[in-house]
Amino acid sequence: MSLEVEGDVDSTVPVWAAFGDLMSVLLGVFVLILVGVIGVQLHLEAKLAEEIAQREVEQQRRVALEQALAAPLASGRITLVDGRIGISGSVLFALGSDHLQPDGEALLESLATPLADFLAGRDEILMVSGFTDDRLVRGDSRRYADNWELSAQRALTVTRALVAQGVPASSVFAAAFGAEQPVDSNAHAEGRARNRRVEMAPVPRQAQGQEQGTQVAHGR
Repeated sequence: MSLEVEGDVDSTVPVWAAFGDLMSVLLGVFVLILVGVIGVQLHLEAKLAEEIAQREVEQQRRVALEQALAAPLASGRITLVDGRIGISGSVLFALGSDHLQPDGEALLESLATPLADFLAGRDEILMVSGFTDDRLVRGDSRRYADNWELSAQRALTVTRALVAQGVPASSVFAAAFGAEQPVDSNAHAEGRARNRRVEMAPVPRQAQGQEQGTQVAHGR
């Protein structure tokens, strides 16, 4: 005797249960996306606030440096661009020489006290950088192996002069760049004259040793 099941078996999936599961999944995905978006927004806001604060600190540094160097800036003997103090090589040295000229000595003497006052209490150190044009050293300057050495000796000369005038030796170091970072074309005399220069810039102490160029000790 066989048994027959009367009627059809109801195999229909509960529609509302499936819909509820789908909505739960979608809600979870939406929450995850929302959390991600909020996280990205907070990160961007924090980064923007950090950049604004850093710019404000940098602006304050520049204003303080401008105030410290107001007198030599007003006289036109130096330039100050983006926190870098520029001095024409012709003011400090004769062509192909690392010996300070009288005007150069007087200028550095006028800069020493303001620079020492500016650096006092700051976690910064003064980088003195020497630069040359691209002409090979010649004449009496044959004692220099190349423009790297000439720029190094000039940076050392300026560094030692500042230390002799009262800038703490622990707050200054010399760097040589040779002809590698011209500010003008070396194709004409005016451009080469601009490229022969010494620059000074306060940098964070932790940045010392990370600057490009060949660094040299301040010596005695």
